[in-house]
Amino acid sequence: MIRPFRPFGILLRFHPLFSIVILLSVLAGYFIETATLFCIVFIHELGHVLAAKNFGWRVKEVQLLPFGGEVVVEEVANVPVWQEIIVTMSGPLQNGIMIVAALGLQSAGLIPAEWSVYFIQANMLIGLFNLLPILPLDGGKFMQSVLSFWLPYHRVIAVSCIISLLFSILLTGASIVNVFSGGLKLNILIIGLFLLYSNWYLYKGLSYHFMRFLINREMTLNRLMHNGTLAQPIVVHGKRKVTDIVRLFMREKYHLVYVMDERGTIRFVLPEQPLLQSYFNETKRGSAISELFM
Repeated sequence: MIRPFRPFGILLRFHPLFSIVILLSVLAGYFIETATLFCIVFIHELGHVLAAKNFGWRVKEVQLLPFGGEVVVEEVANVPVWQEIIVTMSGPLQNGIMIVAALGLQSAGLIPAEWSVYFIQANMLIGLFNLLPILPLDGGKFMQSVLSFWLPYHRVIAVSCIISLLFSILLTGASIVNVFSGGLKLNILIIGLFLLYSNWYLYKGLSYHFMRFLINREMTLNRLMHNGTLAQPIVVHGKRKVTDIVRLFMREKYHLVYVMDERGTIRFVLPEQPLLQSYFNETKRGSAISELFM
């Protein structure tokens, strides 16, 4: 990343590839178009920032990437899913608002029709592209949030990474196929390769992201218990390892673990906290639950 600066008090970083694209566009004589795209992307990300700050999230920075941007926050799966969905969709919402505003200004004769058409098309392109189910695009984050309602979080991040990888491959392949029809789409190829690398790196670091989720789990448990919640049971055999059981934890559920013996009799019931403490102890992580608590 090149040296950041802070417009409107927001730490803004430019990815090197984004900087190269901007520079090449200016050198090619597309300064107005480039400035327009920059403003659209910035307002898109500003929508995320304002929504996040409204919920009290800690926004670290905004990164401008080849495909648009990404808001980096401190919160990692320890906030309500509905808040995450609102923050995620606040970006594409800005594109919709800008399209409506451009149509209104054009009909009033306040802006040139040619520029208005370009502005509307650019907003549609950026907004719709960001809704693709690929991390870290808005569509990928929305997919991950929705999956959290039904799947254990370890499986959520694994499934979302795999889906993102598949769509990144399709996007990259589509840009290469164009070489036989209308020429290689270099910008799409660069974006596709970038997303492919990003999601492969994310998949390789799955255990790290899951550990961050567990480290922040105490905040989620306090929130759930403070508001009152129904416990989600997990029924396991006593021979199951602590690691296997922890991977069954769901993001928005408080779990009680029912441990059974060979005859199907419930021997004891555990809340989450002792299991988390055992997981954070590397010497106990691979132990069977019956060895630790019976």
